[in-house]
Amino acid sequence: MPNFLQLLGVSYAYPERSAAVSAVNLQMAAGEIHCLIGRSGCGKTTLLKLAAGLLSPQHGQVLLNKRAVTAPLPEMGFVFQAPTLLDWLNVRDNVLLPLSLHRAVTPDDHRQAEQWLERLGLANVSQVKADKLSGGQQSRVAIARALITRPSVLFMDEPFAALDAITRDELQHDFLKLCQAEGTTVLFVTHDIGEAVYLGDRVSLMQDGAMSKPLAIDLPRPRSATLRYAAPFNALCAQLRQAMDEGTTHAA
Repeated sequence: MPNFLQLLGVSYAYPERSAAVSAVNLQMAAGEIHCLIGRSGCGKTTLLKLAAGLLSPQHGQVLLNKRAVTAPLPEMGFVFQAPTLLDWLNVRDNVLLPLSLHRAVTPDDHRQAEQWLERLGLANVSQVKADKLSGGQQSRVAIARALITRPSVLFMDEPFAALDAITRDELQHDFLKLCQAEGTTVLFVTHDIGEAVYLGDRVSLMQDGAMSKPLAIDLPRPRSATLRYAAPFNALCAQLRQAMDEGTTHAA
């Protein structure tokens, strides 16, 4: 579906401040991973909140599968920079939290949680309290918690920014494999150009509330760790960096 998630002329300004997002258009296909990059304060997180229904646009419209988005929907998942796990719960119960908030958890739910933890390399810590985990493990639990509801679209706001480089690379690889296996549509905010190129089908640059025409990332999938050292990958990173330095943002 070429227009699964649509932002149509979306604008938003905070009180007594200039526009954080100005007349942005974005069309995402089902199963697409679209990355937004830009410096701090450029409007990318505000745009993600608008797309997810966490903010209401002052102008324009957001559509998900042709339905107007006025609030977060059940088929949406979220992962933010801080994992925000509940320290007094074990890992499995943290993963089950989105289900337990709405209904009684079933034995099948427990089996699914264990399966997600196994897919994310956490099977051996399912009974461990969340505050005993490393930063990378906590991020993996946050991803499992978001995916257990099998959302059709996942909104991610710099979820790996606080991790060390090696852990971040490993988690990017595992996350990408899961999303492609599930066919999950992802809107991913990052300030890391290399992360955007590695994960994205397309990448858009945001500056001063405006968004560039998306850059198609024509790299093979599945993506391997060695791709990061290949000439085509580095050329795309250089192209995006040059656009960021030159301020060549045009509304899409």
